[in-house]
Amino acid sequence: MIRSLYFSSRGEIREDLQIEEFRTAMSDTGGLLWVDFEATRPETDEPILRQVFNFHPLAIDDALQESHVPKVDDWGEYLYIVLHAVTIDEAEEDYLDTLELDIFLGKNYLITHHDYPIHAIQRLWEICHRDERHLRNGADYFLYRLADEVIASYMPVVEALDEAIDRAEDQVFDRPTNATLQQIFGLKRAALNLRRIIGPQREVLNKLARDDYRVIDSAARVYFRDVYDHLVRLHDITESIRDLIGGTLDTYLSVINNRMNDIMRTLTIITTLFMPISFVAGFFGMNFFLPVFPLDAWTGLPAFVITLLIMVLMPFLMFLWIRRRGWLQ
Repeated sequence: MIRSLYFSSRGEIREDLQIEEFRTAMSDTGGLLWVDFEATRPETDEPILRQVFNFHPLAIDDALQESHVPKVDDWGEYLYIVLHAVTIDEAEEDYLDTLELDIFLGKNYLITHHDYPIHAIQRLWEICHRDERHLRNGADYFLYRLADEVIASYMPVVEALDEAIDRAEDQVFDRPTNATLQQIFGLKRAALNLRRIIGPQREVLNKLARDDYRVIDSAARVYFRDVYDHLVRLHDITESIRDLIGGTLDTYLSVINNRMNDIMRTLTIITTLFMPISFVAGFFGMNFFLPVFPLDAWTGLPAFVITLLIMVLMPFLMFLWIRRRGWLQ
């Protein structure tokens, strides 16, 4: 789907221009053209980006074919920028998924390209329809609005990760299973992936806020500095989340180790209690030698009763002795 929004220098707003009208809109230096490519085919996008907007083939190839970490390339008359939106799905093994957003920024136009729907794009589209003031301040300010919406979408993801960590901690202290361990490792991968994206993206916003680009007015840099501050705060929160996940994993291992110790202690106690019984049964069960004199007394009822009492009382006495020694603590 290719959709467009054009705010002319006369204050008129047009939507869904024809491809042939893009050149006319770009020639309006006081206007703003936004063209959004969503889930379109590369063979359809390439002629438009090359012939209508005159982008460099390498930049077009980066946008259509390759996946990149966040970056910014200066092509003189325009900037090629890669940002990443994030989404979370607890049904997936890795929780976190990143959505690449390719942006071409010119003096009076903004081109966005993405293979999957991005909530920040849709939100900005709706905002522009409700309030046209966002279109009056130029393409560089409009890029700031887009970047701010993308970064703002990180906070619900971070909060969802924090809630998932709380649930994992409850499971660890309640009844940890292998599924709990898989959940912890999934959260760990999600935190690492989030950190891998936020770091380069922070550098992109830092460059937009400090470097001298032809298509970004010096007065607009302060807005990108504000988004950069948000990313710095997100980076710190991500580090805290990594520490929480590491602590949850250590707690899981400690709980499993304590449970194993309890099991081994129980089995040891049972074995110890039955050792006297095994000794008595084994001693009186030996039949290697025939008696050379009558042993009727040992096979009578009194001997049977005495042996039975020994076998019953010995485990109980052993249990009392073990508890007195404090081995059950």
